[in-house]
Amino acid sequence: MIYNDTLPVRYPKGPFAMWTVYSFTSASILASIIFSLLLFLSIDEDPLMQFLFGGLAVIFELGKFFAWYEFGERRSRRNYTGAFSAFAFYTVLAAISIGGSIGGINSATNQAQSHVNVQQSKVTAFNMQIDAIEQQIALNNVAAEKYIQMERIATGVTRIQKENDKLRHQQQELAMQRDSLPVVSQGSVLGLIDSLAKSLNVQTQTAQLGLVVFLSVLLDFFAAFFVGLIGEEQRFRHQFRRMNPITIDAFDNEPHKQPELLTDMRSDTADKASTVSASGNSEPEVAAEPLTPYEQVFNALNENKVNCTKRAITRFLKMSSEEVDDIFKQFMEEGIVSKKPNNHYQWHGLQES
Repeated sequence: MIYNDTLPVRYPKGPFAMWTVYSFTSASILASIIFSLLLFLSIDEDPLMQFLFGGLAVIFELGKFFAWYEFGERRSRRNYTGAFSAFAFYTVLAAISIGGSIGGINSATNQAQSHVNVQQSKVTAFNMQIDAIEQQIALNNVAAEKYIQMERIATGVTRIQKENDKLRHQQQELAMQRDSLPVVSQGSVLGLIDSLAKSLNVQTQTAQLGLVVFLSVLLDFFAAFFVGLIGEEQRFRHQFRRMNPITIDAFDNEPHKQPELLTDMRSDTADKASTVSASGNSEPEVAAEPLTPYEQVFNALNENKVNCTKRAITRFLKMSSEEVDDIFKQFMEEGIVSKKPNNHYQWHGLQES
C-alpha cells in the first residue's frame, strides 16, 4: 500500500490490465470503423468513389476518438474553453459515426432478414398452390352432387372422381416439395427483434430501428470510455512518477539500520566534567545510557523522521503495537500529541513556556 500524507494512493495499472484496455479499445474502434464503412461504401458503386468515401469514414472515426482524448487532456489542464471546443468537435463526428453505425448494423440485419423472407415466400407459394387445388376439389364435389341429382353417375361422377384423384396426387407432391425445403434458422438478433416487437406492442420495423440505434450509441460510448480511460491512466502515471510518493513497504525492502542512540542535552556538560576528571585520574569514561522507547519515539517524531501514525512508528522503530499504544497514550496525556476528528494523530511537540 502506498501512503502519501497518511492517505492511501493507488498504484498505476499493471501490464495485464493495460493490455486488456488496449484490446477492448482497438476492438471497439475497429467495429465502429467497419460499420461506418458499410454505410459509406454503399453510397456509390464506382471503385474510386468507394475508396474516397471509405477513407473519409476512417478519418471521421479516428478523428472522433482523438477529439475525445483531447477533451480529457484539456479538461485535466482546466482549459475549459479548449475542452468545450474539443467536445463540440467530438459531438459532430460522433453523430456522423452513430449514423454510419446505424446504417451498417441495419444493413446487416436486413440482409439476415432477407434470407428468412426468401424461404418464407417459397413456403407461402406452395401453400397457395395447395389451397387452390383444395378449392378446385371442393368445386368438383359440388358438381358431382349435381350429377347425382341428375342421375348421371356413370358419365359425370366417374370423370370427376378421376380428376379429384389427380388433384389429390398433385397436392401431395406440392406438400412434399414444401416440406423438403431447407429450414432457415432464425438468428438470435431476429429473435430478439421479434420479442421486442411483441413485448412493446410495436411493429417489427420499429423494434429493429430501436435496437439498431441502441447498439450504435452503445458501441460509440463504449469506445469513447476506453479511450478516455487510456488518457486518464497516462496522466496518472506521469503524475505518479513526478510526485514519487513514499511507500511504507519500502522500509521492508531496504536493509533496516539500527537507530542511532541520541544523547541528552546535558551530555555536553557531562563530557566536559569527564574530561576534567580524566586529567586527574585514569578512570575510564562512562558510556551514555541507551534511550528508552519513549525517548526514541519522541526524537523520531520531533525530527520528522516518520509520520505521526502508530503503524509508521511500529515499522520504523521495530516496536510492538502494545508498546506504541502505551507511548501514544502518554503523549496524549502530556499534550504532545492530539487526535483529530478523523482519528489521525497530530504532533505538537513540547510547548515552550
